[in-house]
Amino acid sequence: MRGLACILMFQTHCYDAWLGGDARNGTFLKGSQLLGTLPAPLFLFLAGVSFALVTDKLIRKNLSPGEITRSMFRRGAEILAFGLLFRLQEYLIAWGWAPKSDLLRVDVLNIIGLSMILMALLCGITLALLKASSDSYQSAHSADSHQGPSGDSYQGMPSGIPKVAEKQSGFSRWRAALVTSALAAASLIALLTPPLYTTSRPTWLPWWLESYINGCHNLGAPQSWLFPLFPWAAFAFAGLATGFILFSDQALNQTAKALTAFAAVGVLAILAARLFDHSSFHLYSSYDYWHTSPNFLMTRVGILLVIAFLTYAWCRWGWATWGFSPLIQLGQTSLLVYWVHIEFVYGRFSLLPKRAQSISGASRGLLEIFLFMLLLSLLRTRIDWKSLGWKKMIRRVQPA
Repeated sequence: MRGLACILMFQTHCYDAWLGGDARNGTFLKGSQLLGTLPAPLFLFLAGVSFALVTDKLIRKNLSPGEITRSMFRRGAEILAFGLLFRLQEYLIAWGWAPKSDLLRVDVLNIIGLSMILMALLCGITLALLKASSDSYQSAHSADSHQGPSGDSYQGMPSGIPKVAEKQSGFSRWRAALVTSALAAASLIALLTPPLYTTSRPTWLPWWLESYINGCHNLGAPQSWLFPLFPWAAFAFAGLATGFILFSDQALNQTAKALTAFAAVGVLAILAARLFDHSSFHLYSSYDYWHTSPNFLMTRVGILLVIAFLTYAWCRWGWATWGFSPLIQLGQTSLLVYWVHIEFVYGRFSLLPKRAQSISGASRGLLEIFLFMLLLSLLRTRIDWKSLGWKKMIRRVQPA
């Protein structure tokens, strides 16, 4: 899925940066930009799924809620730091014509990092509440049975949550609680987005801080090309809920059935969103389907669930089984290719003159970007850089 997100990202950025003249006014660019609504949700959704995978492993190691929260918080802080470093790099490369406000621009890496921090806090709070509840139960149970409180603790649950928290279906209480919390967070973000963009904007905050909420930047109004927490973090929480379900024992034993069920849920979500959009009932006085509407967010989440199934089918039974897959390769280094390609499309080192290309010219540039990024990805993963002994080579060329 990350590889697909990279391809969609390349075409969106290349055509947006390079098409010029009449090509910018046709349906081709509109179609390209419509596909461009998927890469950021894909990256955020997969960040949530990956977050669930790592958290699941930590829980199975019987770590405490505090230890899990600190570990996952650090992961989110690292991604946020990368996002801030990326903005600094772009500013330095564009020195002389980039405004200083670009240093505080809210980009997708920033929101992935912040979303991970918020997910760490949500999981930590949920697990801590479960632990407190289980401690109370354990105390009462031990008083009745005259057994020590440690007798019910077992591997695979956060420390202190007793074995009776496991349901007969095998879907543990802590997993159900985390799925519920993640879905509630995603829904809350979706429902709060329209007023935070319109009638309840936090204009009392500094512009750079408000920009993390609604993407206003320093332009006085929310901008559609930025990636604030509302609504974008909702995709990460949707991925978090999906991940916790996928990594349950039942789903791991029947992955194809689980993803088929997710695809069915995705189709239902798309149909429901369309029904709500065409309904005469509107929850908000200001309705913007393409930017702030919970209906459009539901549609995109539904599409992501369908893509998850199609990706699994492609990897399990499709072309990906035939040998080398460029999509899988790019997905392994998605952060690297995202970081590098931006400069060769939008930056000072753009491969082609901006807004001056025909569709065929921009398409040739897109192919060059794809091949260049694929080569870069291969260099990153196929070469053992540590084994090259750079320090020894440097010592040899240094004068005595």
